[in-house]
Amino acid sequence: MDGVISLGPLMIATDRALALVAIWSFLGIGGLVGAKTGSRAGRAAWLAVLVGIVAARAGFIFQNVDAFSVEPWATLAIWQGGFAPLVGVVAAALTLAIMLGRQGASGLMLLALAALTIAHAGVSAALAPEPRPFPARLDVRALTGGTLALDRLRGRPFVINLWATWCPPCRREMPMVIEVAEASGIPVLLVNQGESLARVRSYLAAHRLSAKTIALDPTQRVAAATGAGALPTTLFVDRDGRIVNRHAGQISRAGLSAAMRDLQAGAQ
Repeated sequence: MDGVISLGPLMIATDRALALVAIWSFLGIGGLVGAKTGSRAGRAAWLAVLVGIVAARAGFIFQNVDAFSVEPWATLAIWQGGFAPLVGVVAAALTLAIMLGRQGASGLMLLALAALTIAHAGVSAALAPEPRPFPARLDVRALTGGTLALDRLRGRPFVINLWATWCPPCRREMPMVIEVAEASGIPVLLVNQGESLARVRSYLAAHRLSAKTIALDPTQRVAAATGAGALPTTLFVDRDGRIVNRHAGQISRAGLSAAMRDLQAGAQ
């Protein structure tokens, strides 16, 4: 598994798909318990999900307050991901306990919440892509025309962002990724996939974007070698040369900062 489920042209991260399955299963159980017990379990399930999602998002924002202070509007961009699951589960459990009190339905719903949480964690762990070696002997081109050997980055954590000018989510995240890359203590390289030097230079100039962290991969060898099936894809490589995390699709400043923080922590 590469952490992404493909449905034709639509791609969704595996963890998000599993979370949706767990949520709908919980709501379905709530409806059944409510019908069987004559309680408000169905309504409580819906409210618990809503409170849990809000709390999980708030927890993630609190953990990454520095990133969100730069882009406050991003607190609403939940489609980019970014949740603290444990915070959400605790908030959902408290909501159930308050709404259902000591009714028999309360125990059943709390049991369902616990079971689905454990199942989600287990399946997510089983399907999570194993860390795999970052391919050796991959070269990219600098905008100056020289060759950059990615092997030179080994021995320390680094980040590779794969993008293209025709890709809308790439264009949306690119100014932020460049800004983070230029301020980062670890190397972050934005590697264009399959486009010409003239095209990339023209795009950067038109959008007044810095070229310091940009490289070219005209034959898309990096995407092919790393199994990146979508653009943009951001790869996080540890100091041992293993891809320990990947994010398919547009990444938020908070998501990028959190993943880079984990990389740096692993290097200590």
